[in-house]
Amino acid sequence: MMNQIKILWVDDEIDLLRPHILFLENKGYLVETVNNGNDAVEMVAKNHYHIVFLDENMPGISGIEALIQIKRLLPELPVVMVTKSEEESIMEEAIGAKIADYLIKPVKPNQVVMSIKKHVQQQEIISEKTNQAYQSKFQSILSEISMARQFTDWLEVFKKLSYWELELEQSGSNVMDEVLLMQKTEANIAFGRYIKSNYLNWFKGSDDKPILSPQIFKEYVFPAMAEEQKTVFILIDNLRYDQWQTIAPLIRPYFNIERDEIYCAILPTATQYARNAIFAGLMPMEIDKIFPDFWLDDEEEGGKNMFEQDLLRMQLDREGYKQSFYFEKIFNNKQGKKVSEQYKNLLNFPLSVLIYNFVDILSHARTDSKMIRELAQDTSAFRSLTLSWFEHSPLLELLKQLSKEKVRVVITTDHGTIQVNEPKKVIGDKNTSTNLRYKLGRNLDYNPKEVFEIRKPAEAHLPSSNLTSTYIFALNDDFLAYPNNYNHFVKYYKHTFQHGGVSMEEMLVPVISMLPK
Repeated sequence: MMNQIKILWVDDEIDLLRPHILFLENKGYLVETVNNGNDAVEMVAKNHYHIVFLDENMPGISGIEALIQIKRLLPELPVVMVTKSEEESIMEEAIGAKIADYLIKPVKPNQVVMSIKKHVQQQEIISEKTNQAYQSKFQSILSEISMARQFTDWLEVFKKLSYWELELEQSGSNVMDEVLLMQKTEANIAFGRYIKSNYLNWFKGSDDKPILSPQIFKEYVFPAMAEEQKTVFILIDNLRYDQWQTIAPLIRPYFNIERDEIYCAILPTATQYARNAIFAGLMPMEIDKIFPDFWLDDEEEGGKNMFEQDLLRMQLDREGYKQSFYFEKIFNNKQGKKVSEQYKNLLNFPLSVLIYNFVDILSHARTDSKMIRELAQDTSAFRSLTLSWFEHSPLLELLKQLSKEKVRVVITTDHGTIQVNEPKKVIGDKNTSTNLRYKLGRNLDYNPKEVFEIRKPAEAHLPSSNLTSTYIFALNDDFLAYPNNYNHFVKYYKHTFQHGGVSMEEMLVPVISMLPK
């Protein structure tokens, strides 16, 4: 519990409140009293108090005047107005002066205690209760992790872990941080085993197969288009599920969220593979075979996502949608503001597609920029930066504008990201891909127990430029490092956010469908 709470009670009839003060002192509170507003202001200036109870009607300066002066001295100090009057104008004046609470005389002692708990001890109580609640669920979550056999089981585990991560963060307590991190690590280790045993079966007709990247338009966009409902499809590159949960409260006042779901990003969980698969409605191997001009292998020079608009055009044609559509990638605020200001343009098309790259840019900047590393030291800080961006972004302004129109909005991402910690050594030739969470190459030398390996890429519908090409994917929070200059490499990339491999954070990502309120 926090140090003894110190209260200042201001009332011109303070002697009549002696029973209340004794009641509070018996509860462990320290109470000091004065009988006028001038002394109250002076006491606040000289001493530290956790809360002030202030009578509204006193001789000399009024309670309202004293409140204004106290707030000038200490804007953050909670002041509770106590009054006999229930006049609306007095209440409004007090609220305008930023009172914390409003009590009508005769005040009962328990009312005072509740006000103290609400305005001084609330965070402490929330932290304590949240920690207790998580502890009570710890064993059942552990059991769910060990019993998870189906993809839906893993969705439930992931949702619960994400929920408690955000709840504990919001409680302001870090007492259970290490315990939660340990449980997330155990879950990711078990999830890695599940993926190793089941991923390839998904392409052989397994009943356990989830919605994957190529099914996103078929599942979430085409049904609306079939009903001639205008749809805006927004892809926020590299958006984790917990980041979506952080920004969702800013969207809910404007939209009814009809589907708040999680789909599974394909492997590799990298933009080149996962995002092309979304827009093509095909797995990467099929893209490479059917549209070879639209696919570049890892070792080839050039942008790997240059033809998403063309791939989407092909997908729409296959599904019988011949109409034109709007397509734009947004890399900076200037572009974003232009789209927001001219949002009516989107309404001229049955389908509008917008790709926002900020979160992905932030993730890469955290690797390359010392300043961003300091700002986003962990997942909590990374979420905070994402929230700050979104709260002040043209994207939120666009969503506010779209909420006034008859349009469906689908928000999703191509993959998530994970903060990596443990290096695993891999040896490959000069043509081996450079991604830290997966490698594609010939004659790779690695410990097969430490990775998920796909020796026959065609089984995972992945392209390969060579008959002996192998894909390997890092598990949990590992990253793949070459022995050359090993120590420098590890020091540079340890604790950075990476994607491409196997983890719940990378593969289990949000997809949301919503309508304006």
